[in-house]
Amino acid sequence: MKNQSRRKFVRLALMVPPVVALAACGDQSPSAQSLATTSNTTQIATTTAAATTAAKTTTAAATTTQVATTAPATTTQAATTVAQVLPPTPQCSSKAVATIAETEGPYFKPSSPLRTSLLEASISGTKLIVTGYVLSTSCQPVKNALLDFWQADANGQYDNQGFKMRGHQFTDDTGKFTLETVIPGLYPGRTRHIHVKVQAPNQAILTTQLFFPGEARNQTDGIFNQSLLLQMQDITGAKQGNFNFVLNV
Repeated sequence: MKNQSRRKFVRLALMVPPVVALAACGDQSPSAQSLATTSNTTQIATTTAAATTAAKTTTAAATTTQVATTAPATTTQAATTVAQVLPPTPQCSSKAVATIAETEGPYFKPSSPLRTSLLEASISGTKLIVTGYVLSTSCQPVKNALLDFWQADANGQYDNQGFKMRGHQFTDDTGKFTLETVIPGLYPGRTRHIHVKVQAPNQAILTTQLFFPGEARNQTDGIFNQSLLLQMQDITGAKQGNFNFVLNV
């Protein structure tokens, strides 16, 4: 009888669900399953976000690389555009001949005003703009070169009391100069001309004259020299003459 009761107890004990074992594996409960699902979803979302961010970063890096690669080309193109609008280099051969000297004449006056325009209210005549460069015999620009101009007015008269139609200036860093004046009148016994002294810094002074093409008196003026002719052209409201002085420096 005792043995029958004992076998019945053992059989009942084996039929009881192992609750303690299930409780120990808590991820098998409905709540634990929900948490696991949420955790998995969060992990997937986080992984997806990280992947998206990495993709964007890679795309941005690629774009930056592309911009960095194309930037020098754009800069080069801009530099080429700037270079195309720069003024042309003055004509000068590798064996440039120095500008010849001419007589100073009787009417030079030192200490002329510093100015690039000789035009004043009382000055009449055809406006003339003289431009050019001062260069060395090796075709290098001479900056800060002194140019001292003096001439007769439109009536052929020199101002020996004051400084009308007289002035000095200095070349810029490219050796360029510009003078505003009027076409000089005919002085007795001479063709039309403009006097000028040119001096590179701390160098000897070149004294010479500039002449005008097509003048009848060029043929009879004993001082006239073909190499000192201005290159003339018409511009709006004025005449323009170009000349490059070449110095032995």
